[in-house]
Parts: sequence; structure tokens; C-alpha cells
Amino acid sequence: MTTLISFLGGGKQGDSYRKTDYKFSDGTIYKDETYFGLVLAKEVKPDRLILLGTSGSMWDVFFESGFEDYSEEWSELSEAITNDAVTIAQLQPFEQFLADKLGLSVTCQLIDYAKDAIGQVSILKKLDELLSENEQVVMDVTHGFRHLPLIALVAARYLQVTKNVHIQHIYYGFHSNELKLSEVLELRGLLDMLDWVSALETFDKDGDYAVFAPLLINVGLDKSSADELERASYLERLLNASGASAKLKQVMPKLDALHRADSPLFSLFYEPLAKRLSWYKKSSLGLQEQDLAEKHLKRKDYVRAIVYAMEGLISRETALNGDDVQSFNHRKAAYDHLIDSKDKFKDFKEFRNAMVHGTASGKDKIRQIMKDPTRLHASLTDRFKQLFNDPS
Repeated sequence: MTTLISFLGGGKQGDSYRKTDYKFSDGTIYKDETYFGLVLAKEVKPDRLILLGTSGSMWDVFFESGFEDYSEEWSELSEAITNDAVTIAQLQPFEQFLADKLGLSVTCQLIDYAKDAIGQVSILKKLDELLSENEQVVMDVTHGFRHLPLIALVAARYLQVTKNVHIQHIYYGFHSNELKLSEVLELRGLLDMLDWVSALETFDKDGDYAVFAPLLINVGLDKSSADELERASYLERLLNASGASAKLKQVMPKLDALHRADSPLFSLFYEPLAKRLSWYKKSSLGLQEQDLAEKHLKRKDYVRAIVYAMEGLISRETALNGDDVQSFNHRKAAYDHLIDSKDKFKDFKEFRNAMVHGTASGKDKIRQIMKDPTRLHASLTDRFKQLFNDPS
């Protein structure tokens, strides 16, 4: 089901919305129209129209024609608007008339002026009550108060997350005195920007860059490359830095090309994304694993941080011996040497075992450190710094 949500602005006695021509981006023009919500009802053909306005919104202007049988109710409504005192009961007589006129379900709802957080939240709650899971929604923010588009944008994002509501469009009718018409602007792209911001936040929290795959498809990346990006993330989270790096080396040139093609949205987020994935450019497997260890430590994913730190040191030791970093036997020999020669590496083993098995370490020093998250973070940071900078 598709629902059109339209906001009404404030009423002024004797005033009305001006007539204008509304022009859509495809060239379609609706001439001599007053209220843009009704233009969208014709253009979008929704199943339901929700009109949101305050107790002082221009409800009487919206209902001013065709209500000869409701003259008393219309007069009462107009007076209530002047007094900023409209009630739901006063709107109800007009809902069915408008529904019959438009051939769709119509709901008139009063909302707060949203001057403070309580009022702003109340609008989100109202929309949450009115909409169902997975509903298709078109928003019109043309005639509401100037701060309502901001609230509508937050509401749209909130409903996407809480009810999986799909926001098809967010429209604004921008009147141009120069052009002597109103251009219909599509603001849905603002939600796409928020999707990218949310994806960056998600990645910074857990390191899973598969979250970018569907967004990259939307800006032009082929699905095969997006699948490879998801595969790279999967391998990295399985602690297979070598496999993940190989996949990223295939995908990143595609992202570079997409950036050079000047995709407006992707150009905004290319640098932050490339910076977060730059570990794959390190010159050796050991350096890649050490970089990942530091990244996981920063996000306080201590298990992955410890494991990647150990593997990074093993890879470096194996390479220094002139051996194959992909060989199990060669890596085992490097591991045994590190255990025998470096106490701090031996501590890594204690930390890892305690974290993986969920049991207290046999070393009192390790147990005491792990009791305090601040101390654990500082201790690992110090050990990483010392061991990563000591190739001997």
C-alpha cells in the first residue's frame, strides 16, 4: 500500500495558498493548482492520504470548495483556525467528503507545533501509529512550517529503521518568481546520504564493510564486484587477511573508477571509505594483520585484535626467516620461536585463551589486567606498540 503524507502550513485569516503551476523533473506540469498535496494525489495515485496540520493550520482553505452541505461545520472550522483551536472532531465531517472526491482513504491528523523536543517526538510517534510495517510512503513537505521538513527527514529515517517503511519520494514544491512556476524538487537523496553515514558508523563499530555493498550498487557498482566486497569482509572477519586483501585488490580499482566517473553521492563518501579499507595496501601480510589488529583494538574488539596481532607477528617472523608465510609448518616454527623468546607475545597467548574460552588466565597479572577494561585497553595498546616496532 502506498501512503501520501502531506503537511499543512499555518492559517491566516482571509488568506489562501497561491495558485501556481507545478512542474516535475520529467516535464509534467499541473497548471493553476493551489495545494501541492492534491497535485501529488493525482501524480502518485496513492491508496491513502494523510494530512498533518496544527490546530491553526489552513484547514478551511483546504476544504473551502464543494462543502455547501457543511456550511455550518465549515464556518465553525474557520473560526477555530483563527483561534488556533481546531479539534479532530471538527475535521472529521470533511474526511469522508474528501475521500469520496479523491477516490482514496483520507486521514486528517492534528500535530504539535514542534517547538521543542517533546513536540518533535510527538510527530514521530503519530506517524509511527499511522503507518504499518513495510508500507510504501511518499512525503510532501511543501506547505508545512519551515522546520517541519527537518522533522519529516528524521521521521522518515526513524520509520525506515523501526518499521521497514520504504520512503519512495520526499517532494518539495519550490516556487520560483523568476520562472513564475513551482519546481517540484525530489529530496529523497537526503535519505541516501544518511544511509551512507549510518553505514560508516556501523563499519566503525564492528568492522564489517559488507554494509556498503547495496549502497555501492545503488551508485553504479556492478553486483559481481559488490559480492566480492562482501566476500572480502567475510574473509577478514574469519581472520583470513590474505584472502580478504586479495578480494579488495580486485574491488578497489572498480571503486576508484566509480569515483573518477564523478558519481555525486559516492564522491562524498569515497575518501572516508577508501581510508578505512587502506590496510590492504600494506606491503606484507604481517603489516596488513598488524594494521587490522590496531583497527580492531580501536573499536574494542579485543578477541580479533589479539588474534590479528599474534598472526601479524608470526607472519613477520616467518618472512624474516625467508620462509613461506602461507605455510602452516613455517608459521608454526615462527610461533614456537616467539613463544620462547618474547614474554609479551606469550602474554598475548594468555589473553587470547582467556578471551576465547571465557575462563580466567592462569597468570595473576593477566587476570588483574582483564578485570578492568580501561587497563586492558591500555595494556594491549602498549604491547602492540612495543612488539610491532621491534622486528628483532
